[in-house]
Amino acid sequence: MDAFCELSGLDPLWDWNRTWYTDKPDLTECFQNTVLVWFPCVYLWLLAPFYALKLYCHDCGCIRISTLCTAKTVLGFLLASFGFVEFFYILLERSHEIQNHMVFLLSPIIRSLTVVLAICIIQLERIRGCRSSVFLFLFWVLAVVCSLVPLRAKIQLVMYEQGITTDIVRYTAFFSYFSLQLAQLFLCCFADQPPEGKTVLVKNPCPVKDASFLSKMLFWWFTGLVVKGYRTPLEAGDLWNLREEDTSDKIISDLEEEWTTECAKLQQQEKTMAAGVALGTRLPDQAQILRKLQKEQSSGFCLLRTLARNLGPYFLTGTMCIIFHDFFMFAIPQVLSLLLGFMNEEDAPLWKGYFYATLMFLLSCLQSLFNHQYMYTCFTVGMRVKTAVMGLVYRKSLVINSASRRTCTVGEIVNLVSADTQKLMDFVVYFNAVWLAPIEIALCLFFLWQHLGPSALAGIATVILIFPLNGFIAKKRSKLQEVQMKFMDGRIKLMNEILNGIKILKFYAWEKAFLEQVLGYREKELKALKKSQILYSISIASFNSSTFLVCIAFAMFGVYVLIDDKNVLDAQKVFVSMALINILKTPLSQLPFAMSTTMQVKYNVQYSTDQTNCIFSMVPLSSLSIFFSDGEGVLIDNGMFSWTKEGPPCLKRINVRVPQGSLVAVVGHVGSGKSSLLSAMLGETEKRSGSVSIKGSVAYVPQQAWIQNATVQDNVTFGREKQKTWYQRVLDACALLPDLEILPAGDSTEIGEKGLNLSGGQKQRVSLARAVYRKADVYLLDDPLSAVDAHVGQHIFDKVIGPKGVLRNKTRVLVTHGMSFLPQADLILVLVDGEITESGSYQELLSRHGAFADFIHTFASNDRKESVTETAAQRGRTSFTNLQGMEPMSEIDEEQVPEDLGKLEMYMEYFKTIGMAFIIPIVFLYAFQQGASLTYNYWLSLWADEPIVNGTQVDTDMKLAVYGALGFAQGIAIFGTTVAISVGGIIASRHLHMDLLKNVLHSPMSFFETTPSGNLLNRFAKEIDAIDCMIPDGLKMMLGYLFKLMEVCIIVMLATPFAAVVILPLAILYAFVQSFYVATSCQLRRLESVSRSPIYTHFNETVQGASVIRAFGEQHRFIVQANKRVDFNQTSYFPRFVATRWLAVNLEFVGNGVVLAAAILSVMGKDTLSPGIVGLAVSHSLQVTGILSWIVRSWTDVENNIVSVERVKEYADTAKEVSICIPSLSLPLAWPQTGTIEFQDYGLQYRKGLDWALKGITLKIQEREKVGIVGRTGAGKSSLALGIFRILEAAKGAIYIDGVNIAEIGLHDLRSRITIIPQDPVLFSGSLRMNLDPFDTYTDEEIWNSLELAHLKNFVSNLPDKLNYECSEGGENLSLGQRQLVCLARALLRKTKILVLDEATAAVDLETDTLIQSTIRQQFEDCTVLTIAHRLNTIMDYTRVIVMDKGHISEMDSPTNLISNRGQFYHMCREAGLV
Repeated sequence: MDAFCELSGLDPLWDWNRTWYTDKPDLTECFQNTVLVWFPCVYLWLLAPFYALKLYCHDCGCIRISTLCTAKTVLGFLLASFGFVEFFYILLERSHEIQNHMVFLLSPIIRSLTVVLAICIIQLERIRGCRSSVFLFLFWVLAVVCSLVPLRAKIQLVMYEQGITTDIVRYTAFFSYFSLQLAQLFLCCFADQPPEGKTVLVKNPCPVKDASFLSKMLFWWFTGLVVKGYRTPLEAGDLWNLREEDTSDKIISDLEEEWTTECAKLQQQEKTMAAGVALGTRLPDQAQILRKLQKEQSSGFCLLRTLARNLGPYFLTGTMCIIFHDFFMFAIPQVLSLLLGFMNEEDAPLWKGYFYATLMFLLSCLQSLFNHQYMYTCFTVGMRVKTAVMGLVYRKSLVINSASRRTCTVGEIVNLVSADTQKLMDFVVYFNAVWLAPIEIALCLFFLWQHLGPSALAGIATVILIFPLNGFIAKKRSKLQEVQMKFMDGRIKLMNEILNGIKILKFYAWEKAFLEQVLGYREKELKALKKSQILYSISIASFNSSTFLVCIAFAMFGVYVLIDDKNVLDAQKVFVSMALINILKTPLSQLPFAMSTTMQVKYNVQYSTDQTNCIFSMVPLSSLSIFFSDGEGVLIDNGMFSWTKEGPPCLKRINVRVPQGSLVAVVGHVGSGKSSLLSAMLGETEKRSGSVSIKGSVAYVPQQAWIQNATVQDNVTFGREKQKTWYQRVLDACALLPDLEILPAGDSTEIGEKGLNLSGGQKQRVSLARAVYRKADVYLLDDPLSAVDAHVGQHIFDKVIGPKGVLRNKTRVLVTHGMSFLPQADLILVLVDGEITESGSYQELLSRHGAFADFIHTFASNDRKESVTETAAQRGRTSFTNLQGMEPMSEIDEEQVPEDLGKLEMYMEYFKTIGMAFIIPIVFLYAFQQGASLTYNYWLSLWADEPIVNGTQVDTDMKLAVYGALGFAQGIAIFGTTVAISVGGIIASRHLHMDLLKNVLHSPMSFFETTPSGNLLNRFAKEIDAIDCMIPDGLKMMLGYLFKLMEVCIIVMLATPFAAVVILPLAILYAFVQSFYVATSCQLRRLESVSRSPIYTHFNETVQGASVIRAFGEQHRFIVQANKRVDFNQTSYFPRFVATRWLAVNLEFVGNGVVLAAAILSVMGKDTLSPGIVGLAVSHSLQVTGILSWIVRSWTDVENNIVSVERVKEYADTAKEVSICIPSLSLPLAWPQTGTIEFQDYGLQYRKGLDWALKGITLKIQEREKVGIVGRTGAGKSSLALGIFRILEAAKGAIYIDGVNIAEIGLHDLRSRITIIPQDPVLFSGSLRMNLDPFDTYTDEEIWNSLELAHLKNFVSNLPDKLNYECSEGGENLSLGQRQLVCLARALLRKTKILVLDEATAAVDLETDTLIQSTIRQQFEDCTVLTIAHRLNTIMDYTRVIVMDKGHISEMDSPTNLISNRGQFYHMCREAGLV
């Protein structure tokens, strides 16, 4: 090369004296004209073939020729022509001595040919649809950077030596060429237009698609949303649509393909293995491999492998980024070492200092860029994994069979979707740390060894000693967390039951007992939390960044100084070691976290694979066991069915032939297998033997109506087109028209979750209408008439099910308790204990004189039609009055979070709850902690500057001791601050929870009817959890880093006071950027949490209604809906994590500015500053970037979570019930003694502005009188009971009991002295004893006595734990009838003078009803009894009957007189067949 240059009369290629050992560095002309010109060209020519191949494989469509593309091409041709012109110019000018100018001739030609290649690549990119080129961007960057040196040389020549005139053509050519290169680089920063035919018109596309390479690296494409969020609060409509590759459809369809091939492969391997094993070849090996295969399939590696195949390549690009990041991270301490070496040299030229400072700045910037690209990739992959797993679990929940349904509850499935997908996402982010962290630790050690020799091992020994302590603490904490979670789950479960049974709590005045139970859980939970937080404080104090540094540094420096007197600590050793220890901190803290996340994911993937195993190969149930027949409507031949594969059969020897178009009634006692028979027809049960066939499509009405959270119309049409006339006809037949008139928005009224704002009867009718609307061939109706009034039941039977109904030509299988319908059935099946004992028409069965005939004779005599019972929830009220006040509900309305209003007030509220006495010491401790830190850092710099005498430093022992003492003091202070904040947080959360609980329990019933229980539970679970943990943790971090930042600024200004000039504008810029981010981030977090709950609601709904969805064959529609909801949630999740990256990249440039300022100012002040103080300033400024992003992150966390304080305080201002006890008014202990009740012009409204539920009722009930209250739905029957218990306060008039106005006494006194047996028998989870007597006021003997009278004694004495038998949530493990009897036992225990029965026997069969009535007659003989009745035969022997109508009393007399008056009561009796 040198010879080649000498030919052209140039210096040799490299000359150290010209380049490095000089005050004016420069590169030789030979280097400038060869290497600098050729390097970019070599890059392009070498990589172009690979790049072309990549473009060839990825065709995205052709881009039309745009202005941008034209400009790039034109500039390219101009650049190429410059080279050719220069070539010919030299040829002509120097033709006689051409061999002496070979360098000048070759360079332009190479350059021009390379530019021509670049033009070809531009065109190729356009044809293959590449919109922004990284490849060419890097080429132009290299070209411009390589041209900078000749540019500087040319400028110097012009300025100082010969002027421009000597070779004007040469200079002009060079400057023009450089300008064109800059222009090309500038154009490369923009993206071209989208390819033709690929422009899908999306309403709000994600700008990342249109972003150039540079914009993607710096996340500038995101700025628009940040600015928008800063100006106005973001709405869901402002968010971008997901990119196609992030949508559920795309991800899951790709995954399904992968999964099918994966499963096919496994099955193939298994087959060959099994064949090999069968042949007996090399048995042990084969068997082992087979076992391994089965294990792999079950353990979920199958799922992970499929995910990895799909998302792996993209994830690998992220992994490349993190490797680059590590390279730059380790380069920085090396440059710092050179900078400090430069500070030590007396006569080193200044330019080297500036060179090192700039290099450090560039390395820091590149490190930031690569780090955030990596994080962005990880979060994108994490988001896709989450979408995939949610989609898979959802699809599985639609095909899950009843046996699996029993093993995994709805809660577990929702948990799988919420918590476990989150863990998978963490795993994606931390996976690389598992293998990278050990490498990073090893590298740190290697570099430390270089600086300090074997003493580096002392630092590692310290780490190894600290680790077990932290491991032990982590183990203890996870145990404590388990304990805390157990108590929290208990508390939430109890709260859930309290909210579901709040009405019973109020009727019985049991609030206090349950309040104490909740607080019991809460205290235990807080106790565990407190212990856990103290342990955490120890771990922070020993492992926190500062103390950690001190520990390791103390060990290393101590050993280094003490092993040899000649070992001297200078600035280079001290501060480079400190920078390396700082790097060491990250992998050390990440490693345990990464390990535990990986372990958790292994468990989670196994768990979710158990749940989702072979999701796609799972055949939907109904098609497994059902064939479609042609003759009969339904045919079961010798069927035996069970709920689980192993369990006992629930149906045996079943032979059913249902002719097409006939009506079959299925009857039998509770638990005889009627519903199981329908499930068998639907294929929901396991078929053990026999065959089932159904002709045509199926519609199914379940026993418990399943209602979607949607409008009434959507519930009825259920995904079909609305046909107006047919729709109206269906509504009319199902008696829904009168109900729709009451609903606020007619059939567009949104129904709350689980049909919250409909009565039981309405739910059942909507469920029936859905089936009728379907026009199916076979109808399976599971007791659809149980929840409606007698006359409505008759109407529906006549208009829908019966021989003249809408469905008269369809095949109908009706499960019923209603005797009156049986004569009209074509065939009756009698079920006893899972077997069909008799079948035939009504007349045939009667003439056989079997069990059926006896049953009919017993009950038909006294109750021909009345057996149509009604168990609707809160009917009297709900269906009329309540609905008028029900606003059309939507899921999101309530969950809106107020904007920034009163954020300051929330902070004040929070700190006020903690108390000033606590806050002042906390601030003082923080100041002390940072003071100690500042002092020991300054002490180190003084030590490093200590002059060296005879190769040693003096008083090293004393210096070491002071250093250690200061570090220890800081550790103690850190422990103090963290404990203080944790304890303060616990004090605050205890108060806030207590207030919330009291406020909720003392709210009136109307509050619970208008507030969804989910919102209330959310307050008790999520918001309280945020106040318990998130806010204190966020505050700890935020305050810690704020004080740390102050310390860094003080140190940098101590070293170079002039830095203040730089730090101030940077601080302003920082505050500016951060305010933008915090505003947007909080709104995105809000939008994300608001869009998250619909996913869970939908999941919940689907799992509960899976059998209905399957019966109607609507799986696909529900999957599409679920995808939409997941995608909608991801539209706000995606910008949320990009916002963090946007902020971090921008902030880290601010932080790197501080590094640059500190370094350059130190170089400028080289003569006055010592290396120690420079090392201190620069090594501290290197931490700024990290500190800044942590401050913002923790600040945002606190901002987001402080809202919880407000949401918990929200219910402090809602209306409350009147005081529970009025101390001044002492009632006699035995009140009420006689039990007389008097209404004086009593009126009642559900809410202000609504119609009157009761109008001007005046009535006197004497002692021991038995009064029946009857009337149609909504006549105001239940409202009377609500008025007596003051569940609703009187709007006018008053009620007197024993002459005392009940409005003047405490609610607790009133409600505990009178008794009600309510309509819905609610039990709470806990012992049977607790359900009967929560205050422990009665003896066991009294309880057994009451159980005996309630006909429960035999049942309870046969239970394993007798009175301590655990009732499950809502008393699910007792039948409805048994629960009703428990409520009767409660009333018998209290034995007050007044008893109200609110349709108390609606849910029991006729025999039990007779028992209950006789018990009430005997036991409450000397009490006043008010009965709200549906079965009129129960009140025929009462002293008086009150007939209510639209809130008035329309008739009142003894039953016999009323019948003889032939009024309203007479008509009701006649309808019921009693007269």
